[in-house]
Amino acid sequence: MNDDNNIIFWIAFNVFVLLLLWLDLFVFHRNKHEIKIKEALLTSLFWIALSLAFNVLIYYWEGKDAAVEFLTAYLIEKSLSVDNLFVFILIFNFFKVPQKYQHGILFWGVIGALVLRGLFILVGVALIAKFQFIIYILGAFLVYTGIKMAFTQDQEVDPNNNPLVNWASKHLRMTRKPAGGKFFVKENGKYFATPLFLVLLMVESTDVVFAADSIPAILAISKDPFIVYTSNVFALLGLRALYFALAGIMQLFHYLHYGLSLILVFIGVKLLISEFYHIDMRLALLAVGGILAVSVIASLLFPKKDDDLPKPPQQ
Repeated sequence: MNDDNNIIFWIAFNVFVLLLLWLDLFVFHRNKHEIKIKEALLTSLFWIALSLAFNVLIYYWEGKDAAVEFLTAYLIEKSLSVDNLFVFILIFNFFKVPQKYQHGILFWGVIGALVLRGLFILVGVALIAKFQFIIYILGAFLVYTGIKMAFTQDQEVDPNNNPLVNWASKHLRMTRKPAGGKFFVKENGKYFATPLFLVLLMVESTDVVFAADSIPAILAISKDPFIVYTSNVFALLGLRALYFALAGIMQLFHYLHYGLSLILVFIGVKLLISEFYHIDMRLALLAVGGILAVSVIASLLFPKKDDDLPKPPQQ
């Protein structure tokens, strides 16, 4: 992407994203309400369609290779997001967050994730450009992470193990009173943080851990910061809708966990052997899509027993 196109795309894309976020918060969800499955599915389909439309734009603006990179990166990020949504269910269940407040928490969680991931991507691209050997470190890290993910199935949520939540609990004035979905309330002339603010901190800090897996995987697909950033943004923008669409059934896709671990190992190996053998990006896209399809189909054909399924999120 040349400099002129780069600047135009960066400005136009970020203005577009800000407009979408404004519409989401102040128009479509200005009134807090429980998001029903139909609304969640339609919204999720909208975000997916918008992402694919942007992929077509990339194709006509930057060519086939850039479009394939975007689609592969988006597919990986979206898939990792589905696996990570289960942790959000655990967080909301632990804090007993009513469903009508969950969208607001996820909204501000996405805002924080966009900022943090943007910084991670810029730093990662700059380091790779300056120190070529870092791609081998990333490759080894992805292989290790993939293997570790395959053997780490059961996840637990304990705020006592979260240093950010511990710090906030000790240094901020806290209130236990219902606050109507607010993160801060004013009492007797002083501001107090609500339990929902602790939930937001849990979500934000959890996403930092998620980014440690997803950002290296996406950087293995493309070194173009705009492709890496936009694929992340589109996956994150649709995260809330996907959560409410799949919250009650995502635990059924129990083999997806292993499929994602295999994808991380595959991408890691792709980086490690890149100096000696180049895997075509179209083949990588087919491999990622095939692994995901097999893991989902296997989950449906061989479901878990009802006793093994976790509880759905609080209503």
